[in-house]
Amino acid sequence: MQRHVAAAVEREDRLPEPIRTVAGIDVSYGARGRATRARGAAVLLDAQTLEVLDQATVECATTFPYIPGLLTFREAPVAITALEALSARPDLIVCDGQGIAHPRRCGVASHLGLALDLPSIGAAKSRLTGFCDEPGLARGSCSPLLDNTEVIGACLRTRTGVAPMWISIGHRVSLASAIRLVLQFAPRFRMPEPTRLADRLSKARA
Repeated sequence: MQRHVAAAVEREDRLPEPIRTVAGIDVSYGARGRATRARGAAVLLDAQTLEVLDQATVECATTFPYIPGLLTFREAPVAITALEALSARPDLIVCDGQGIAHPRRCGVASHLGLALDLPSIGAAKSRLTGFCDEPGLARGSCSPLLDNTEVIGACLRTRTGVAPMWISIGHRVSLASAIRLVLQFAPRFRMPEPTRLADRLSKARA
């Protein structure tokens, strides 16, 4: 299924101009992810000022186990429900997870972008696959994430001297634009504001 879905991912920009709103999505569970209920949080922000416009939290039962590389099947149902609970449809979504930086080129960010027919970016805190050189220590330093010779993402320093983020195309956003937008959305912290706030919200209601 992932290989089939991956074929539909658009790797070039098809973004509204200007991008007015962006939504961040995060899913949390109980201690060590063992809970049978997942909590999805979505936060809608003004893409220019990063002002919070709306937020939503939902809970859903989850029966799919945690399996690396198959996170979509565990998290997508509650993530979609949370996004659909927002008062407005975002122009772009940023996910705390992988896009095409995935063994089958279809992580949760790509699944969500395709399912919701929205541009999406994967902004993960850890690497799932591929290799790269360590980027420089300054904010904005970046190294390509490679699988053999294919560029599948980027290792991006969003804050000077802090561990980098792993950025990849989700859907309808080029890698260059994904890097630029993540830096725009991360003016102060390591994580971009949409997913940082969604992460806090999902855990606050746990």
